[in-house]
Amino acid sequence: MASTKRIMSGMRPTGRLHLGHYFGALLNWVDFQSRYESYYSIVDWHALTTKYQDSASVPANVFEITLDWLAVGIDPEQATIYVQSAIPEIAEIHLLLSMITPHNWVEREPTLKDMVRMLAQDESEAREKATYGLLGYPVLMSADILTFKGELVPVGKDQESHLEFARDVARRFNNTYGTDFFPEPKPEFTVTPLLKGMDGMKMGKSYGNDIKIADTADETIKRVRTMVTDRTRIAKADPGHTDLCEVPWPWYKALANEELRATVKDECENAKIGCVDCKKRLGGLINDRFAEFREKRANLANDPERVFKIIDYGNTKARKVASETLSQMREVMGMIDWNDSQKTWSKLMKAKV
Repeated sequence: MASTKRIMSGMRPTGRLHLGHYFGALLNWVDFQSRYESYYSIVDWHALTTKYQDSASVPANVFEITLDWLAVGIDPEQATIYVQSAIPEIAEIHLLLSMITPHNWVEREPTLKDMVRMLAQDESEAREKATYGLLGYPVLMSADILTFKGELVPVGKDQESHLEFARDVARRFNNTYGTDFFPEPKPEFTVTPLLKGMDGMKMGKSYGNDIKIADTADETIKRVRTMVTDRTRIAKADPGHTDLCEVPWPWYKALANEELRATVKDECENAKIGCVDCKKRLGGLINDRFAEFREKRANLANDPERVFKIIDYGNTKARKVASETLSQMREVMGMIDWNDSQKTWSKLMKAKV
């Protein structure tokens, strides 16, 4: 039975997800949904902070990412799947939180600095490309979490600082208004295997070095063939070194059982198998692991009406929670909902008596 604790996380819809997303996040999300009250958001506003010129691609990407989530086991009956922009309350909560967040907090946020560096080559270009929306990214991220009063947020040990901003915002709101309204979200630490891209660099869609969840078996085999292996092994007859095998060996450690890992290590280090055959076996291992997911994804892609119903269902559930949070937040701040001014004014006056 799921805990009453809420966990919240999200992904930007920038295209089909790769296997790094699966092992780095989705595998944990599937586990969390049976243990916590889970909210998983497709954060399409966040996608615009760096790709506002490409806004027309966002709707299709929302559909693609939903297919990936459902295919790998995110269950809409266990977890609430929703699209950020379908919940307008998040935007207002973001606005209200921005009113209490000091400017220098945003400027020192390391995630923001990294994003600006990715967008610009120099300071002049950074001033042009660092939009108001991008500067507000950390506050919007805080609103995403606090709208659902997320008590837990899944992060790796090296990402804990990203969550600290939301904790600071929650604490400042509570201190400003003398309340404990927002819980300070805590990290739910996850163990993530370090899986590099085919070229040995960080895996990423923009780098063209990834394997997609949706890739076919043939596409996967073709991608695996390009994996960088042990650069010191020149010939097949030379003994290999699994500790120097840049890409395939970490993948084996993530995918293979102990017996197969021992076999691979022995065959590699005693020159019983070459890198080509070793990668061929790895490609088969990946395809076996993801065959069921890919079949499910293809079936869902052929039934878009079902997918949109799932999105609508999650949006409705999420908006109900967000509406309650916003209403309560206004009360804490002593503000009125001017769409229902008489009722909220009376309620406010009673609270002051």
